[in-house]
Amino acid sequence: MSAVRVWLDRRWRQFATGLCFVVFGLGGLIFGLTVFPLFCLPARNAQIARRRAQLIVYYWFRFFANLMRVVGVISWEIHGAEKLRRPGQMIIANHPTLIDVVLLIGYIPQVDCIVKEALFRNPFTRLPVSWAGYIANGGDAVKLVADCAATLKAGHSLMIFPEGTRSRPGEALQIPHAAARIALESKAPILPVTIRCTPLMLNKGHPWHDVPPRPGHFVIEVGEPYLASEVVGDAPTQTIAARRLSHEWARRFGGRAAPLGLLLAAWMGPATTTWAPIC
Repeated sequence: MSAVRVWLDRRWRQFATGLCFVVFGLGGLIFGLTVFPLFCLPARNAQIARRRAQLIVYYWFRFFANLMRVVGVISWEIHGAEKLRRPGQMIIANHPTLIDVVLLIGYIPQVDCIVKEALFRNPFTRLPVSWAGYIANGGDAVKLVADCAATLKAGHSLMIFPEGTRSRPGEALQIPHAAARIALESKAPILPVTIRCTPLMLNKGHPWHDVPPRPGHFVIEVGEPYLASEVVGDAPTQTIAARRLSHEWARRFGGRAAPLGLLLAAWMGPATTTWAPIC
């Protein structure tokens, strides 16, 4: 490919990436004012409305991911996608890029999520995340764990990025223990998902217009479900059990668990958590 074609290809993907995010933002705003109320307000109860809203998010995210593929910004392959649809499981994934959650929810019609509290204040995302009943990460850490465990015990699936934020290339991951506490309290099956993007794009510390030399290709591997008890064994305390589980996830995702002090601070409530599973 000539230098001119390489330059043109890169400029096109910069434009197309920006266009996709404009479509995403405007879609969230318009859908929040029209589609969500139209389908959710007539529901007989809040749970039905919530599930309808999550189905709308599923179709919207699936459309957006395919739009990014059609315009040549990304491509992807997924292995084991059918396992994502099983109800009542805690889906954990690493978080290398900004659109990980979009790609995953595009394969899960019904799933609860933990989202940044800032998304409830963003005019483009506030209505969709509110209609879908997603859980805000701000406030009391103990209440956050209790709310997440309750949704799993009710038979709903929950998606969590245990790293707490997008990872930075070349830096060791730090995995707080809050996600491990949810798994231990709920006793729900844990479904691990590994996401890789080559070349890396939309990662933390890089603006959206900093596109790589070629489209990013995502490989999503859905593992086999397991129970926390299979990892923690006969841990004498919940603190040690949470540490063991966090270290297992750190090993799986190529990082390291957070220091014990973060766990002890999280157990002392009420407290404000900075854990941000979706960002």
